[in-house]
Amino acid sequence: MRILWVSHLVPNPPKAGVLLRSHYLVKELAKHHEVDLLAFSQKGLLAPYFNSVEEGLEKSKEVLESMCGKVEFFECPVDKSKFSKIWCALYSLVSAHPYNINWLKSSAFGECLERWHKENPYDLIHFDTISLAPYAAGVSNTTLALDHHNVESHMLIRRAGLESNWLKKLYFWQEGKRLEALEKKYCPQFQTNITCSDLDSERFESFIPAANFKTIPNGVDTEFFKPGNNLPAAKRLIFIGTLDWYPNTRAVQYLAHKVWPLLKDKHPDMQVDIIGSKPPADLVELAKKDSRFKVHGFVDDLTPYLEQATVYVCPIDDGGGTKLKLLDAFAAGKAVVAHPVACEGLYVTDEKNVLLADSPQKYVEAIERLISDNTLRQQIEKNARQHAVDNFSFASIGKQLADHYMQINADHKR
Repeated sequence: MRILWVSHLVPNPPKAGVLLRSHYLVKELAKHHEVDLLAFSQKGLLAPYFNSVEEGLEKSKEVLESMCGKVEFFECPVDKSKFSKIWCALYSLVSAHPYNINWLKSSAFGECLERWHKENPYDLIHFDTISLAPYAAGVSNTTLALDHHNVESHMLIRRAGLESNWLKKLYFWQEGKRLEALEKKYCPQFQTNITCSDLDSERFESFIPAANFKTIPNGVDTEFFKPGNNLPAAKRLIFIGTLDWYPNTRAVQYLAHKVWPLLKDKHPDMQVDIIGSKPPADLVELAKKDSRFKVHGFVDDLTPYLEQATVYVCPIDDGGGTKLKLLDAFAAGKAVVAHPVACEGLYVTDEKNVLLADSPQKYVEAIERLISDNTLRQQIEKNARQHAVDNFSFASIGKQLADHYMQINADHKR
């Protein structure tokens, strides 16, 4: 099959979150079908990993052209100036579409998509987020697939419920409700809608029964992330994530200001490693005052930090989709203490392959159990690794997607 992958981001490098999923799905899909790539470039996703955005685009194009046929990038509309994002957010309050649609509006991008399809028609076009759905109106005589990294409307409404600032609360709520209406409109127009978990599929089906949903779970490179040869330190906690993504920001601040104060006096030999680009200022200040609370920023090689970690702590209680950072931790054979929301869609079992917590005291109790009981910790580590291998290998997930697209295209032609 000839497939066009239309993306809201350059799916490289495979370092974190959505970049990991998109990169590996493109890579695995290209092993089974011919794939072209048309993508917006987001400066904020490229800048942490390269010396410049220009270098990132050049190196990413080289990597992606080794997998795909044609590859072309367009500048993300809200990156054109420092005011573009603010203007788009304000404009979206009075426009027909919410921000989640307006931020990717580009006539040049749409014209390129239509031209490529006209010149050499695709069997299937994959749109990698609901924000790209309007572009499907410009093509015909092809199978259409829409990917949902999260149930975006649910994520925004949940965020509104957790927000204390009433202006932000109102903005997120109206954005979520408007986006929900567009999900109801667009999803049935696609022959298949891809989700990251059965839970997300069920959420969509509950309010869009007319659309077809298929779970293609998030994955992990189980050959890259694997248990180390060295024993972990006695008392070393770790959190990894892009730190300006609001669920990660909220989680790491919770760890710093709610959990760490209860632990640090009881365990003077304990250390925390916070890893990820763009750490919030309050954590940077805390690290200056507390030498045991270390904020490293972006690091290119996570291996030594993961090997040293006794417990991976993930107090994420917001967001959507499934958390790739936890799949990395499971594959690396780490004992994880996490909020139930962080584990949504990962099919984990409390006390078997993870310990769940939902309050500062419960995090402390779970962490103390793991650092004091080596038998429990080692069993959790072993079970977590096996869970990742059995259920979330990228190779098997990519094959699932390739086979599904073959079947859905055949069904659509019939």
